[in-house]
Amino acid sequence: MKHLGSIVFLFLFFMYCSLFLTACKHDIHETKSYIGKPLVILDTDIGSSTDDLFALEMLHYYEQNGVCRLLGVIVDREGVDNAACVDVMNNYFGDGSTPIALVCKGIEGPKVWIDYHTMPYYTQPNNEPMFRRSISDYTTLLDGWQLYRKLLAEQPDGSVSICSIGFLTSLAQLLASEADKYSPLTGVELVRKKVKCIYLQGGVFGDAEESDFNFAQGIQFALDFFRLWPQEVDMVFSPMEVGQAIEYKPEQVISDISWTDYHPIKQVYMTCDCNTGQRMWDLMPIINAVEGETLFTFSKRGTVSLTPDAQTIFLPSATGNCRYQLHGTKEWAEQMLNKIRKVTSQS
Repeated sequence: MKHLGSIVFLFLFFMYCSLFLTACKHDIHETKSYIGKPLVILDTDIGSSTDDLFALEMLHYYEQNGVCRLLGVIVDREGVDNAACVDVMNNYFGDGSTPIALVCKGIEGPKVWIDYHTMPYYTQPNNEPMFRRSISDYTTLLDGWQLYRKLLAEQPDGSVSICSIGFLTSLAQLLASEADKYSPLTGVELVRKKVKCIYLQGGVFGDAEESDFNFAQGIQFALDFFRLWPQEVDMVFSPMEVGQAIEYKPEQVISDISWTDYHPIKQVYMTCDCNTGQRMWDLMPIINAVEGETLFTFSKRGTVSLTPDAQTIFLPSATGNCRYQLHGTKEWAEQMLNKIRKVTSQS
């Protein structure tokens, strides 16, 4: 009996320890859960479609109003002129201190829809620069994956929202990266530890069987990204049809910025042919990341894989890390357009 009593005592003791450790782990997890304002990294193929300009403007607006913090901008389209466009936007809508990175080994010759690469060099009638820039030599910028590592390593665990509205070049290179001076973690480990969610403008779902433009432009980068992205980190896709319903017409853009001539977006619309079917696709990941989910409807959870011809395959799964936005009603599209117009007319 005495021996039996000892066994019972040990059993109860180990059960108590197990419950105590479980509670401690739960408490530690809870205290590490990030509950602050969204910390956002923008990854953009700026220099082609103008919705990238509106997306960056919107992020600066959110930051100025204290509802998010813009950690940095990754330019995933090669070319110093594209980094210069971000520099102009950061100075016009912010204080010019937002870090910028430029992909070094990206996609060669991707399609350009609206060519506004000369916007940073516009001049006033007296030949003075129209827009301020902070960076004198864009060749000194960190590569995209390097700035990702630096920014992620500096943030609390599970806190960063990535808005990917372009190619997957820098993200694929980040995931393939090894330990360095910024972090002892690999790229996959760093993403798993620091990223809360990634919001991607891309994906073709439902009955449609076609390639996604952003993914197809650099298919090997995209395949590497989907292969390496950690399944513990959520992904929210914004298919083209969601933003397709939101048309911000060129004449409306120019009219909304009637309060000044020296505005980078207005100058692009006055200088370039922007009547090209442009829609506000890239704004949808931004609004979702900062304002949350109440303005959107979503698919059920699942997993997404990418085929070599850039088709996105969604498989429903209750434990999946992926969802995609569903296109809204006409009234919803008008609400979103008015939100964007409000920012542009007062920025």
